[in-house]
Amino acid sequence: MRLPCTRPRSLAGQLFAMQVVLIAAVVAGCAVFAYASGSAQAEETAARQVRVAALAVADSPSVREAIRTPDPSAVLQPYAERVREDTGIAFVTIMDTERVRWTHPDTSRIGDTFLGNTAKALRGQTFTETYTGTLGPSIRVVTPIRDGGKIVGLVSAGITVDRVSSQVREQLGALALAAGGALALGGIGTYVINARLRRHTHGMNAAELSRLHDYHQATLHAVREGLLMLDGRRRIALINDAGRELLGLAPDTEAVGRTVDELALPAPLTGALLASEPRVDELHLTADRVIVVNTRPVVGGEQRGTVVTLRDHTELQALTGELDSERGFTQALRSQAHEAANRLHTVVSLIELGRVEEAVDFATAELELAQVLTDRVVGAVEEPVLAALLLGKAAQANERGVELVLAEDSLIDDGALPPSLAQRDLVTILGNLIDNAVDAASEAPEDAEESGAAVPAPRVPEGPAGRARVTVTALADERELLLRVADTGAGIGPEAADEVFRRGWSTHGAGRGLGLALVRQAAHRNGGTVELDAGPDGGARFTVRLPLGDRTAKSETAGARAKEVTA
Repeated sequence: MRLPCTRPRSLAGQLFAMQVVLIAAVVAGCAVFAYASGSAQAEETAARQVRVAALAVADSPSVREAIRTPDPSAVLQPYAERVREDTGIAFVTIMDTERVRWTHPDTSRIGDTFLGNTAKALRGQTFTETYTGTLGPSIRVVTPIRDGGKIVGLVSAGITVDRVSSQVREQLGALALAAGGALALGGIGTYVINARLRRHTHGMNAAELSRLHDYHQATLHAVREGLLMLDGRRRIALINDAGRELLGLAPDTEAVGRTVDELALPAPLTGALLASEPRVDELHLTADRVIVVNTRPVVGGEQRGTVVTLRDHTELQALTGELDSERGFTQALRSQAHEAANRLHTVVSLIELGRVEEAVDFATAELELAQVLTDRVVGAVEEPVLAALLLGKAAQANERGVELVLAEDSLIDDGALPPSLAQRDLVTILGNLIDNAVDAASEAPEDAEESGAAVPAPRVPEGPAGRARVTVTALADERELLLRVADTGAGIGPEAADEVFRRGWSTHGAGRGLGLALVRQAAHRNGGTVELDAGPDGGARFTVRLPLGDRTAKSETAGARAKEVTA
């Protein structure tokens, strides 16, 4: 027979049981202590009461006068009974020095011998004892009666133990009532507190809460998506490892408890994190990354905080740029294939017309034009990725009527670039700069004016046909890699020099303006710089310098991370 599986009690239930037991133990302990102290106090009070009575009787002049008479009992018995009734004690016994009673509550015992100790009293001392006499166990005081310095008798006053116990029992009833009330009140308070705790813990027991915490911690460290939780005052309440990495926070930086303003993030990203309304898939740039931000306020009657998720979009954005370049390259190849077919038909037609020499001259001229740039790029740039990029961009520029020229001083030897310099970053930097330069060079001056770009100087015609031109310089030495792209476009005014690298800046309308921001980000990631000035042909000139020798620890880490992602 299979025993049913019983679920452990919830944490609130366990705490409730423990608290009830604890309260019961405390109340019981207090009751026992109160009973013990009450009993001791009752005995002490009784002893003090009978002592006062015994001393009062022993010091009474009438008692000494009655002892001198031939029949002391006739006077002392009524007196002793009055004292006993007035004080509420059990007995007042007056006796001679031979312990013969002169008084007793039971008159039949007058003249009998007193049951108890009298030796200390005969020596002049007053003492207290508990002794079993004719009335049962009693707390009694014995004191001497002096007449002119001579002990002429003894007085014993006492109260029975039963009477003391009955007083204690009366107190115990009140004590039990108070203890029961305290226990009931404590139980009700404990139940209310634990009911609230049960709601907050969703009825889970200690093992489930511990396991949930372990899973929570493991999940926070395992997910590659950044998680950031802000409280109602926009202070960081929780951040996982991926969130620290995406926001550029050092592992040893104490982030919890700090406000978002203290993280030194870009202003648009800070604004998105502090926004009270939800943000969905917003693209933001940091110094090293492109991240997608989603925020959702936590509300429950009032705003309690914000939950923020961060996704790394850097590699995806780089891949998107490469895909756009490849798509443009493919379109350029398709156009060139169409143009090559037209030229081939022209050569065939010239041959059919018997103009063989003209056909040869036409074909040779076209081959020379295509081969000049290829030979120049292959001879000067031995880095295969950059060489392929330049040839592809040259085909695209030519399709748009722009001539792409490699500067005479360009030179990159094979192996000049270290493995830590990510090829993807090179493609991002040079590809976006050439694309922007081709766009600027292919625009007519009037288009540039309409777009809002400054026109510092008129375009200088290039070549016999005045063709627009983009000049690329790629030079590597032992210290740095220099990539420079200049165009014959309208240029960029000084007032826009600081804004050109900001995400969203563009002269081509909405949805553009990310390329130059990615260029600066890739250069910064590799420890380099980007400069903008006016080119020799009147257009804009961008110069990127990337260190190749003494790389900073940050650029080495970024390069290694880019290599891992590329692999």
